Formats: sequence, structure tokens, C-alpha cells
Amino acid sequence: MSAERFRPSVTVAAIVLHGGRFLLVEEETPEGLRLNNPAGHLEQGESPLEAVVREALEETARVFTPDALLGVYLSRFTRPLTGDDVTYLRFAFRGSVGDADPARALDVGIVRTLWMTPDEIRASRPRHRSPLVLRCIEDHLAGRRHPLAAIAIDPSVYATGR
Repeated sequence: MSAERFRPSVTVAAIVLHGGRFLLVEEETPEGLRLNNPAGHLEQGESPLEAVVREALEETARVFTPDALLGVYLSRFTRPLTGDDVTYLRFAFRGSVGDADPARALDVGIVRTLWMTPDEIRASRPRHRSPLVLRCIEDHLAGRRHPLAAIAIDPSVYATGR
């Protein structure tokens, strides 16, 4: 008898600091409106770097330019309404964004983008989508950074078919 294979949900996040404020999104979740770093799921056929650029654009209407890997994070969450137990593996990237494209709609479920100070983010902790929202902010403020080349992508990721 074999146990079901553990499959964490792989996500990416963009951590952007500009003028003393961090870029966050307010999004609809099964638990209500929550604050999150611009983030989303890695899709088949893309690298974490490609995923974070795509997700940031979809959620903020801004082009994200990563300059470093902030860190790789593992967290676990149990949905209060369903009891679903999910483990997330998050690749967080530091970087900058351009101006918002006013012609581009935000992704479904994203209510708005916000620029918040670290103190405002700390004070809003009960509204965070996960504990990783603040953890990534604190790590950015502490100066954590790793070269983007720390993530190696084998060409097989981009191969079509099986």
C-alpha cells in the first residue's frame, strides 16, 4: 500500500518597495477580503521568474522587473470553511514595477492595489491572506536577497508533449 504523494501548491510573489511603501493587493478569498503580496500559482511550462512577472501584471496592471530572489518559503493553511489542508511553496522575488496600465483590468478577484508602509502592513496582520505576506516584507526590510540565477530551469520545463 502506498501513501498519496505530497504535492505542495507552488506559488510566486512580487515584493515591491517604492517610496517607503510596499505594493499589496486586496483580493476576494473564501475567507473574505484579504491583503496579499501580488502573487499566484506557477503554471506548467513556465519558470518561477516568468510566473511572477505574469502574476504581478495580472494582479496590478504593472510590469514587474525582478532584481533578486528574496527567498523560498513553505507554509501550511487549513481553510476554515472546508477544512482543506494546503501546503504552499512560495518563491518570492524583490523588484520594481512601472506605472499601472489604465487600460488593463485587474485579475478576477482582485479588488484593488494598495501602497502600504511597513507599519500599516504590520497593523493589518489579521487581514493578511497568509503569514507569508508580512514575513516577505520583513525579509525585504532585513536586506535578504539571492541572485536570480539561484533558480535553475531545465529546458524540459518548456518541452511540449510527453
